[in-house]
Amino acid sequence: MTPNAPAYGLWLLVIFNSAIFIMFAFSFFKPATPRDWRTFSAFSAFIVALFAEMYGFPLTIYLLSGWLQTRYPNLDILSHNSGHLWSTLLGEKGDPHFSVLHVASYVFLGYGFYLLSSAWNVLYHAQRSGRLATAGPYTRIRHPQYVAFVLILFGFLLQWPTLLTLVMFPLLLVMYRRLAVTEESEMRAQFGNGYHRYIQRTPRFFPALGKTAPVTKIGNNS
Repeated sequence: MTPNAPAYGLWLLVIFNSAIFIMFAFSFFKPATPRDWRTFSAFSAFIVALFAEMYGFPLTIYLLSGWLQTRYPNLDILSHNSGHLWSTLLGEKGDPHFSVLHVASYVFLGYGFYLLSSAWNVLYHAQRSGRLATAGPYTRIRHPQYVAFVLILFGFLLQWPTLLTLVMFPLLLVMYRRLAVTEESEMRAQFGNGYHRYIQRTPRFFPALGKTAPVTKIGNNS
């Protein structure tokens, strides 16, 4: 973006970026059940809210403008770089796109999308054969797809925090946890003791360091 180019009001860019990331996630997640669609819809709402402030109207900057101008009198509120609030608050100099947090955000985003793709591939083949998904990332955690969405959302927060997305993020964490608990209840009913053995050795969200659960095939009659 050139210095003379408008920083905001770029609604076509909002639509384009939102569509790209939403379709990218859709291609990996492929929601099928009502629970899948709730998961994906919440993710999509976060993405739209993010890019609406990043390129459309900077609501967070507008609401905090008085405080920001008092605390950082030399800050150009209307510049695009001002939206990278972590860099401003931490007193970082130079282009915020090359800051440590911005680079870290790419790591979270990249691994999140990789995990989402890997988990879907395992889940797809398991569902087609009537088995419980226990291979790939499912050997380390029970809900890699939910973890993948959280990693992606957290990566975006490191790039461009807004008041709305900062409020949405913990709410989405609660939502995904509840969906995970509901999913586990359904899996218990479907796979019985086989699923009980699986959850005993496999953490829900955080992998046990240095441990990998053995891969077993659990069918409907386990």
